[in-house]
Amino acid sequence: MKKEFTVVLAPDSFKESMTAKEACVAMELGIHKSGFPARCIQVPMADGGEGTMRSLADATGGRIFTKTVSGPLGEEVEAEYAILGDGETAAIEMASASGIHLVPREKRNPLITTTFGTGQLIGACLDHGIKKLLIGIGGSATNDGGAGMVQALGGRFLDENGIELPKGGGSLGRLHGIDLSGLDQRLKSIEVEVACDVSNPLCGPEGASHVFGPQKGASPKMVEKLDENLKNFAEAIKNQLGHDIINIPGAGAAGGLGAGLIAFLNASLKPGISLVIEYTGLEEKIKNADMVWTGEGSIDFQTRYGKTPYGVAELAKNWNKPVIAFAGKIGDGIEPLYEKIDAIFGITEGVVPLENALTNGPRNLERTAENVARLLKIKSRKGF
Repeated sequence: MKKEFTVVLAPDSFKESMTAKEACVAMELGIHKSGFPARCIQVPMADGGEGTMRSLADATGGRIFTKTVSGPLGEEVEAEYAILGDGETAAIEMASASGIHLVPREKRNPLITTTFGTGQLIGACLDHGIKKLLIGIGGSATNDGGAGMVQALGGRFLDENGIELPKGGGSLGRLHGIDLSGLDQRLKSIEVEVACDVSNPLCGPEGASHVFGPQKGASPKMVEKLDENLKNFAEAIKNQLGHDIINIPGAGAAGGLGAGLIAFLNASLKPGISLVIEYTGLEEKIKNADMVWTGEGSIDFQTRYGKTPYGVAELAKNWNKPVIAFAGKIGDGIEPLYEKIDAIFGITEGVVPLENALTNGPRNLERTAENVARLLKIKSRKGF
């Protein structure tokens, strides 16, 4: 008796149109409408950026919680964190509490923005008795090296007079002493993994301040000050804690939060897609499947560099599985993608305003999935 044909559905979110879970649902509805007899395994994916927390929660049967925390400028914001299905692993996105989208363009000032709210989210996760913490660190509004995060968790940064420094990267040039006596002791018993897809060091021409500071509102003069402040921050950490973090690849991610997580939480940095693949158990599901479907809002030449569809396809090809990808928009330079992806389908229906395309995304994906499944149905009559 022929075994049941199995399709793993492993898309990323289609930004501003549907979550990864909603994309999975649309794909499966299309397959079922076609009459093609396939079993679908939904594995919502992400690459470590926006949507990672939700995808991990959806893929593992976890729960999402909301907490009021301090935003980048000290205002209250509603941020989210997830406890995954095992009950022992938490996931957060620093952007939920400390993201650039939370700061109006005219108020962006990385001298004063802080990761304090990110630390508060970590504290909320600790309250659940977790053993592991997964952190996505893209989209930050900050340049404080993670100092605010440490302050929220009980650490103190002092000037030469023993007075605690104000929040923000602008004060780190006056850092003289680091006091971790009040740091949350629960941090010692958890493992921290960080989704990080940049290799920038903390300081210098390729560092956090020079590369990312301008988009966060830093003038050229501010960039120089912030860079010097982070150098002082790194020197203090090296002298007082014994961690030399200034040149570690990825230390400059999220305004130096990468460095802070390494130095104070003993975190390890991993490519985002690799981390999500690991915690969703995607490889085991692909290994026993017949075909893999993936996708995201836009597929183009950049897709090869750490994006979900390519990461999923690379894994699928390790097990010699055919891969089909769907996209709201297909851009230039996709030819190299065919080394791993067998076919790429655009889902947009004709020439329509962007707003309509985003609104109708789930329906368009369902329709396109149905048509692809109808092709598979034709093929199935001759046997796979």
